[in-house]
Amino acid sequence: MTKRAASRSFFSNNNNTSTKKPKLNMTTTNSAWGDWMGSWKTDEADVDQEAERIDRQKASFGEETISRLKDLNVLILGCRGVGVETAKNLILSNVGGVMIVDEDPATMADRGSNFYLTNQHVVDETPRAEACLEELKTLNPFCKVDICHSSPSTELLSSTNVLSSGRGFAAVVVTSLELHAKYNLNEWNQACRAHGIAFILAVNHGVTLSLFSDFGTSHEILDATGEPTQTLATSNIEVLESKPELLQINGFSNEEPVVIVTVAQADHGLDDGDIVTLDDMRGELEAWNGRQVTVKRVAIASPNAAKLDTSGVAFKEALKLPTSSVLANFERQYDFYKKEHEASENASKKFPVRFITMFNRLALVLKDDDKPAAFATYQAGGLLNQLRLPIQTSYQSFADTLERATVPQMLRGEDWELGHGIEIHLATQAVLDFYDAHEYWPRLHNDEDAKKFVELCIALSEKRQSTEGACWSQKISWGFPSGEARDLDKKRLERYARLFTTELTGFCAFLGGAAAQEVLKKSGKFTPINQWIHHDEAALVVDECASNTTNLQQSRYAHQISIMGQDFQRRASQQNVFLVGCGALGCEYLKGLALMGVGTGENGKVWVTDMDRIEVSNLSRQFLFRQTDVGHPKSVRGALAVRKWNPALKIEALERKVGDDTEDFFDDEFWGKLDVCWNALDNVQARRYTDSKCLLYSKPLLESGTLGTKCNHEVILPYRTSTYNDGNENDDQENQIAMCTLRSFPYLPLHCIEFAKQSYFSDYFEFGPDQYETFRNDPSSFFEQLDSMDAGEQYRSLSMISSFLEMQKQSNGSIDLTLLIRVAFDRLMEDYRTSILNLCHSADIMEKSSGKKFWTGTKRRPRPVDWNDDENKAALMEYLYSASGLYASVWRVECIRDRAAFEELVHSLNLQQPEWIPPSEVVSLNDDEEEAASSDEASNAEKLKADLYKVDASTLPPAKPQEFEKDDDLNFHIDFLTCSTNLRAWNYDIKASPRHTVKVTAGRIIPALATTTAMVCGLVDIEFCKLVLQLQSKGREVFLNSNINLAAGSGNFTTFCPDPPVPILTNLSSPKQFTSWDKITISVAENSAPKTVEQLVKYINTILFPGVVVDRIFDQKSSNKNASVYSSMDALKLDWEITLEEGAAPTVSPGVFVQWPQLRMAVQMLGRLPSQSNQRKVFEKQVDTIKKALDGTKETFQKSFEGLVQDAHRQAYRPSEDDKDDAAYFDTIYAKRKHLLLAVDCHVVHDSDKKDIHLPPIEVVFA
Repeated sequence: MTKRAASRSFFSNNNNTSTKKPKLNMTTTNSAWGDWMGSWKTDEADVDQEAERIDRQKASFGEETISRLKDLNVLILGCRGVGVETAKNLILSNVGGVMIVDEDPATMADRGSNFYLTNQHVVDETPRAEACLEELKTLNPFCKVDICHSSPSTELLSSTNVLSSGRGFAAVVVTSLELHAKYNLNEWNQACRAHGIAFILAVNHGVTLSLFSDFGTSHEILDATGEPTQTLATSNIEVLESKPELLQINGFSNEEPVVIVTVAQADHGLDDGDIVTLDDMRGELEAWNGRQVTVKRVAIASPNAAKLDTSGVAFKEALKLPTSSVLANFERQYDFYKKEHEASENASKKFPVRFITMFNRLALVLKDDDKPAAFATYQAGGLLNQLRLPIQTSYQSFADTLERATVPQMLRGEDWELGHGIEIHLATQAVLDFYDAHEYWPRLHNDEDAKKFVELCIALSEKRQSTEGACWSQKISWGFPSGEARDLDKKRLERYARLFTTELTGFCAFLGGAAAQEVLKKSGKFTPINQWIHHDEAALVVDECASNTTNLQQSRYAHQISIMGQDFQRRASQQNVFLVGCGALGCEYLKGLALMGVGTGENGKVWVTDMDRIEVSNLSRQFLFRQTDVGHPKSVRGALAVRKWNPALKIEALERKVGDDTEDFFDDEFWGKLDVCWNALDNVQARRYTDSKCLLYSKPLLESGTLGTKCNHEVILPYRTSTYNDGNENDDQENQIAMCTLRSFPYLPLHCIEFAKQSYFSDYFEFGPDQYETFRNDPSSFFEQLDSMDAGEQYRSLSMISSFLEMQKQSNGSIDLTLLIRVAFDRLMEDYRTSILNLCHSADIMEKSSGKKFWTGTKRRPRPVDWNDDENKAALMEYLYSASGLYASVWRVECIRDRAAFEELVHSLNLQQPEWIPPSEVVSLNDDEEEAASSDEASNAEKLKADLYKVDASTLPPAKPQEFEKDDDLNFHIDFLTCSTNLRAWNYDIKASPRHTVKVTAGRIIPALATTTAMVCGLVDIEFCKLVLQLQSKGREVFLNSNINLAAGSGNFTTFCPDPPVPILTNLSSPKQFTSWDKITISVAENSAPKTVEQLVKYINTILFPGVVVDRIFDQKSSNKNASVYSSMDALKLDWEITLEEGAAPTVSPGVFVQWPQLRMAVQMLGRLPSQSNQRKVFEKQVDTIKKALDGTKETFQKSFEGLVQDAHRQAYRPSEDDKDDAAYFDTIYAKRKHLLLAVDCHVVHDSDKKDIHLPPIEVVFA
């Protein structure tokens, strides 16, 4: 490989004025080399198992909050459904400790919501907390879990050494109002407030739930939302001596100077008054680094008449100019339209102007003694880091809020606005008063108790009517109290009392997730709810007939039967449910299905499928799994776990993907027998597929998803709601970064991570080895594939293969670790030294020729690494260690994991830094991200291709392309990416990224929390109950969708009824529209039904939709856009003719020339050439060839047109025999399929105008 001369000075290219050498540090800590890496930790003792478990949680909370969670000790009062759910979620969240109190014996009815209770516990009358303890402990060995063996008093809250932790309680969670009998809730709340302990109440009584949160008189919120703070790169800073009149900046007068910062991002996302920390300021502005500055938005005046398109590209490009240029342009525009206005008949009126916010600019609010002129020295660099200051809050007590909540919040926004929370809020106080008065709680289905309870509620409301701000029965309009009394809803209150002692597993799961998340907010992360949230699901009580809701025997489903009836339970047991996915969502859904008794009947069954295996990082939220399950199939182990809880559950665990390639298993018969499809997926493509199947078979679909603290769920009902495919969601929702930024001008850590992943890792270990293997196995196929690439991609492919061949040539075909270390060293020098020096050299030439500074704004002058600099040798050693380890995986060579042995081997190689020689050609500095490959690149590709033709591929050793895997620490992947990221960051003086940040970003890790998962799954369980109750007939309004963010307080708990189906206009007078659910079914078994393609076309344009012209009939879901069952273009070919006449020009139908334009020349020449010309034979042969092709096309079409629809479909879509596996799979599917779903393209012609018509798909049933 080429040797290059050493650069003059390692730091000569650094913009910093400091003479101190910056240290290259991979980890942002001062550990020894490689301590942070995972690749050497082959011994279990070296691996931080706790960190592995909470990896996804860390992506949501951040490292600092994760540490604070370990300080939280939580006391949970009650261990029925809500209690065990809350405990489970807190333990999985890795708090410091959880103590549970519940001395009451386990009952059979408890087993309907507490998944850890067994029949034996019921027989032995084991206290609930004791019965659950061992199972709860197994959830997380790093969380202390214990029970309190006696009913505690409030004195327990003064303990300072809970569970031997050296800390007191951080929170108390009360899980049932019935606990008021043992623990006076007002007294416990006051004791918590006195000790600075959060008090959370989460209760489910019947079909009603309530959540209360009290963080005391003083609570500090460190991060209100958990949303990432903005890091804005400065592209320019300008000082305006006085604010121009055209600019609008709140708080600035026209006379005072203003500092305007232009940022690289198109939208800074900040508001007036936000605070930023200045960072990475250079030169004279270096003293400002670390300073906190308030910013204001900047707007500019524009006449209304100008009608600027602020979303257009031209406007956004114009804003990239210096502020002085932007002002000059707007001033000219302003003056022009103002003169027009003054000359118009509206001159006496005010000149209409609007202010347009320039979202790439901010004004700095400086202190009185700050000098704005200092910012006039700005040249390059600079970051604005958004800062969120702590928020001090205070909360009212349980007693105060129970009385003074004028319009209590309801989960369903509509109920909240109408004041329906008043009944539940009054009922909460009244039921406590009921117990105080009678020393027992309202009994199940007891009319007398219900009557007394309603009377208490009425009296309480009347008593409070004169108290300002109190909760009483008044009319509420759009969420505002009117002061006008209204009657209480007695039926709702009676139902509350009659069902008070019951609970449903779905509500328990919801509360367990929400309550646990409230507890975690004690860490200062996220905003607590604004004290109360209620929810009531009256729709679940469809039949209060005593004979239907009475339990004649002890049953684990007693509470469900008491609420929804025995007929509900029977239908639930006979349900056939398909659960797609067994990750975090799937585990929660399996739990709910088992507890509800779904699929336990003779004809009921649950299918669960998931192709994934259990990993350590799953254990923090996929609670069915334990350490011993790691490596096993999720679906199998999940099914085993829930079958232990409910042996009557009939469940089949599958390890199959659900998609086009598994329709031989998931066939018509499978989908036809389902009652509901239940998604527990994490990608859009799979969701779209299952949704399409539910559309086809008219099945309900339950859909949900989570992202950290955010979650949503959707109920999709046949013919009643919109579908998942009606939306626009996709997996590719990331903002794309310009390639020139990644390649040459990075300025954020993200840019370094993305380039390390997209370029270094992909080229060296994925793309490169893959191209090499393609060439080695089949050179001819490789060169065919190469022809489909552009010049740049060809050069990339060929250069990677050539580098591998050169490597083998230098070693005489023997590949060992020493060779691979040398290869890694060459890459280190090329990527982090030579390319950097070449870039700076080219920039210097450009600066000299143009006379303009090049390294300005976000363009940072990089610096090269120096192998001879001992201070930075450790970081460079880490790169060699990880890169050579990856190369060893590619070339199947044994690597050295012992770091001392590796370092000794590197020293023995006496690696020498190559000499750098200025390149003869300058590096491209084009800012255009769509820059085409250079002509040199294309010519170089041709040379490499020619060299490759000479290689005997059969003699080459095999390579193993790496498939990026973020969760295997031993594979060097994340270690290499972290090294590559931070070396590049050091090159450009960008802040280093911790290994976990690199892992989350490069691995596209979706933040996941047990709390969010449990909460949303609980809501979906309740929606499933509505399906079993067959509430679809009552309309979509009975069902709920949700969009909730547990981090951002009460205002982000949003539920609403599903949207109606999206109408699709036909452009016909009748029918005018249809929805995705609609299809036209034609059964070919009926005598009058069309059977052939010809009959089908006629049936469409004469019977179904008279007057339409059918253009094309094709398979609706096929990805083959060229195939069709019928094409009007092919039909036209039946009338095409080519007639050959000896010695004359052939007669050709005009349409033939459209299909075969090359025929025109042949016809013209045959018309000109004499009959005896020898050249005629050439053109006659060409015409004859096309004639045969036309005749063949006509024959094929005619046969298809006159044949059966299914035969035409088979002919059009069956893969060729060259693809034997695909053809065999197609035949298997076809043998089992009973129908086809065909789409129709058609149009009508009216007054010579062609108008496209949209029709629903046609289902042809031929079995």
